Amino acid sequence: MEFLAKFGSTLLSTVRDVLPIIGLIVGFQLLILRQPIPHLKSLIVGGIYVVLGLALFLVGLEKALFPVGKIMALQLSSPDFLLGGDPTAWTAYGWVYLFAFLIGFSTTIAEPSLLAVALKANEVSGGVISQWGLRITVAAGVAIGISLGAFRIVTGTPLYMYILAGYIMVVIQTFLAPRKIIALAYDSGGVTTSTVTVPLVAALGLGLSEAVPGRDPALDGFGLIAFASLFPIITVMGYAQIAHWIAARPTRRKPTGVESR
Repeated sequence: MEFLAKFGSTLLSTVRDVLPIIGLIVGFQLLILRQPIPHLKSLIVGGIYVVLGLALFLVGLEKALFPVGKIMALQLSSPDFLLGGDPTAWTAYGWVYLFAFLIGFSTTIAEPSLLAVALKANEVSGGVISQWGLRITVAAGVAIGISLGAFRIVTGTPLYMYILAGYIMVVIQTFLAPRKIIALAYDSGGVTTSTVTVPLVAALGLGLSEAVPGRDPALDGFGLIAFASLFPIITVMGYAQIAHWIAARPTRRKPTGVESR
């Protein structure tokens, strides 16, 4: 009964949030474009599925994903898992950094929005941009960013220092990277902050800031998602620069028998 009550209230709030979008689309279709709505029955059925799916997803976030991320952060920050036993030393949180790296990589690989972008990038480039190459590169960027964000929470250093340094690197790379990859790299940073990554990353940051002595969840618990958006841009452009450099290297010709004489 508790689940049904929670699901009912979430479903009503989801319907309320979706109604303005439906009103905007229907209004433009009927009043501005003055065209009938095509496939009306299919659109209604699909809209119902969307609303139900969103409601179930939101309930799942609250009941499962948020608690899992928070519990893992608290457990890995307990004295039993601290390396050296000193909760004030940043070197004691090695398991936290490893978990942050792995959870960032695994959730990004499973991100539906990244899969969609990788498929389209492979299709548009004629196979030059590999689906798995792009997904692994973006996932590695998220993993590095989240582990570095966990380090920032543990040490308590200001967020703006990391973000400023990261975007300075992005600007420099923008001038040096191949032009064809720049827009895709910027988009790759945005697609990582979606349905799978955000709940676990946010819960990890909040749980870690509660477990580390002297940290305030309101000040230190947020910011991991910014790292998850920034570092994939760096890794994708870096991957493109390395690939371009390797392809542009002059190939050495083996000396023939005549030339060797």
